[in-house]
Amino acid sequence: MELIRISALSDNYIWLLRDNAHTCIIVDPGVSAPVVAALQKHGLTPAAILLTHHHADHTGGVADLLSRYPDLPVYGPEETQDKGANHCVKDNDIITCGEFVFQVIAVPGHTLGHVAYYCAPYLFCGDTLFSGGCGRIFEGTAAQMYRSVTRLASLPDETLVCCAHEYTQSNIAFARAIWPENNIIQAYQTHIAKLRQNNDATVPVTLETERKINVFLNCDDLDLQHNLSAGKHTMTPEQTFAAIRVKKDKF
Repeated sequence: MELIRISALSDNYIWLLRDNAHTCIIVDPGVSAPVVAALQKHGLTPAAILLTHHHADHTGGVADLLSRYPDLPVYGPEETQDKGANHCVKDNDIITCGEFVFQVIAVPGHTLGHVAYYCAPYLFCGDTLFSGGCGRIFEGTAAQMYRSVTRLASLPDETLVCCAHEYTQSNIAFARAIWPENNIIQAYQTHIAKLRQNNDATVPVTLETERKINVFLNCDDLDLQHNLSAGKHTMTPEQTFAAIRVKKDKF
């Protein structure tokens, strides 16, 4: 398999996962033009589209792609039916498409129906988990989002986080602000700054790395908890997650 990353809109990533032949899976096509260009460049034929949630920057290109490939299956949660999904998926479904086998993982929080797709080692997680961060909570609750990111974090170390936005630099800046004594995050911020100076992408990234630098995956750390609590009281990991998300929304 080969992963192809397509930059789109202001900071989106659309993902193509190609097999050993000339077919591929398209993940979250917010626009169609760069997808069509990539298909032509690599000589690929799409076998399916996977949608993580209903937001337009993840689904806006579906209609045009279907006009070009009218028999293309489009998998997505129920909330994406009016965005072009013709195969509804739910938690723990298995999607088999040629050489590809994906596990569907329900990750409510950003939206209530949000799902991720896991085909080892690739995790297509939309706007749930970002490198160094997590998505805003628009429809769900902090408790739901905490459970969702925790579930994704339980996947193997070598899992490659293929998120849908280039947000790493701002996420790491926030992490430094609330956990300035963390030397690993400090060093990673320098690494990310060099990548972005060259306009290089920061994802995909392994879950092993994310567990070290993503504050939302370290909510059980007492030092981080104390940084968030004026009275230095110990919080539960879920309370810590909620407190971090509120601070990130205002950062």
